[in-house]
Amino acid sequence: MKLKHIPFLLLLFSLPLNAQEIKAELNKEIKRTEKISYILDYPQKTKGNVPLIVFLHGSGERGNDLEAVKAHSPFTYKNLIKEPVAILAPQCPAGSWWDTVTIYNLIKEIQKKYKIDVSRIYLTGLSMGGWGTLKLAMEHPEMFAAVASVCAPTDQVMTANIDQFKNLNMKIFHGGMDDVVLPENAFKFYQKLHPVNPTAELIVFPNDNHNSWDSAYSDPKLYEWMLSKKKEK
Repeated sequence: MKLKHIPFLLLLFSLPLNAQEIKAELNKEIKRTEKISYILDYPQKTKGNVPLIVFLHGSGERGNDLEAVKAHSPFTYKNLIKEPVAILAPQCPAGSWWDTVTIYNLIKEIQKKYKIDVSRIYLTGLSMGGWGTLKLAMEHPEMFAAVASVCAPTDQVMTANIDQFKNLNMKIFHGGMDDVVLPENAFKFYQKLHPVNPTAELIVFPNDNHNSWDSAYSDPKLYEWMLSKKKEK
């Protein structure tokens, strides 16, 4: 029986062991199609440019029902916002997470089409949208005057690039009883954030579960804080 394996072993030893090492560079323009549905609530009776609040929903509002993006959002509390603002809420396709490249390009497109004050663009989102908020703020801190994440999952890419957040006006909201996205997400992220951005705030609602968006978005002080911030041109 052992003799049967000898030709196979001889074949192995006869194979060339040297490999070719190739050093090269890919230099190619790759085009992509940007496609995303959104609702834009734009004030009609205003002169001049208006502030823009960008809202990213959670995983439960993904899909094709565009009205769903208003759930648990600043749309519900528009009466608390004391000046005319535009609110932009894109919808994430079913089965996927936020593509922040698409969201960035959408915001740029809205700037072109409407009278938006580029020094007063604000970003907020909850749960999966809180993750998208932190990711987009990390990638384009130059775009936003203030950023507020709510019950957000965090990841190692964000903490590895924590310096990207150093000049941002930021609030991190989380529920102390959250059993969907554990409060440790907020604590660990804030531990890294505070040394580089001492003005950033962590707000924990001790008795809230994952629905800490209710406490965050129903507080008029959140919108007062946001709208008081301006990006230096």
